[in-house]
Amino acid sequence: MNIPDLRQLAHDTRSMREAGITLLIASAVLLLFLLVPFGPKTVPVEPVATKIVPDSFTNIPLQANAVIVYDLVTKETLYAKNADAQLPLASLTKLLTVYAALTILSPETPIIIPESAVSIDGPHTFSVGQTFSLSDLARLTLTASLNDGAVAIASATAERESRSESEMLAGAAAALNLSQTYAVNGSGLDVNTIISGGYGSARDLARLAGAIVEKAPYIAEATTQSFAKAVSAGGTLFSVKNTDPIIGSVQRLLLSKTGYTDLAGGNLVLVFDAGINHPIAVVVLGSSLPERFTDGVALVAATIAHFAGVASL
Repeated sequence: MNIPDLRQLAHDTRSMREAGITLLIASAVLLLFLLVPFGPKTVPVEPVATKIVPDSFTNIPLQANAVIVYDLVTKETLYAKNADAQLPLASLTKLLTVYAALTILSPETPIIIPESAVSIDGPHTFSVGQTFSLSDLARLTLTASLNDGAVAIASATAERESRSESEMLAGAAAALNLSQTYAVNGSGLDVNTIISGGYGSARDLARLAGAIVEKAPYIAEATTQSFAKAVSAGGTLFSVKNTDPIIGSVQRLLLSKTGYTDLAGGNLVLVFDAGINHPIAVVVLGSSLPERFTDGVALVAATIAHFAGVASL
C-alpha cells in the first residue's frame, strides 16, 4: 500500500472515531434529558395551621322561644334562634310608639294625658290633664314601662297625623322596613286572651332598638338608669323605677326595655356597646318572667366572649 493510501486510511479512521465520540456524547445528552427533570425545583410547602375560632354561643341554655344577637354596625347576625318568627311583643311595643312619635313630633312637643290613658288597665302614674314634653314622657314611659304614658304618646301622635293609632304605628314600622312588626295599640297590652297589642320578630326589634339609640340617645340612656325623673308642666316631680333589674350587670348599656303579658311571656331588649361606638342589640322573646333576664345576661356574656375570641368568659 502506498503512502497516499495510508494517509487516506488514517484520515478515514480518525473521522470514524470522531463520529463515534460525537454519537456517544449525543446519546449521553439524550439520556440526561430523559432522566433529569428540568425547570424550577419544587420546594415542599409547609401546611399553614388554621386558627379555630371558638363558638361562644354554643350550648347556651335559653328559655326563650326566639332570640337574636345583632351587630348594629356591620348588620351581621352573631347568633339567632327563630329570629324571624312573629311573636307577641307586650311592652316592647312601646319602643315602636316612641319611635313613631319622634319621627312626627319634636322632643319638646307638649303631651297632655288624656282620659283614655288613665282608664287603661294597670297601675296609673299620671292624672288627666297633666302635661309633659314628649322627651320627658318618653323617658318615664320606657324606663318604667308605663301604659298610661304610652297611650298618651300614641294618642297625641295619631291625632297629629289624623290617623288611627294602628295606622300611625304601621307607618313607623314600614319606614324602618320592619316586615314582621305591627301593633294594635301603643302600649302592647293584650287586647284579649288571643290577640296581643303588638307583634314582631326578634330581628325587627333589634333594628328598632338600634334606631331609637341612634335617633334619641338621651331617651334611650334613661332606660339604663335605676330611676327616671321628670317634672310636669305644672311643676310636679315624677320619679319612676326601672323595670329591668339587670341594668347594673351589663357594662356600657345603651338601652333596656322589658315586656311581659300572658300571651307574650317574658320579653327583653338590650343594646350595649361592645367596643368604641360598636352597639350590639340582644333581643329575647317568649321567655319566662324571671328567665328573660338570665337569657339576656347569658347572651351578653357570650357576645363579649365572641369579640374576645374565647369560648366563654
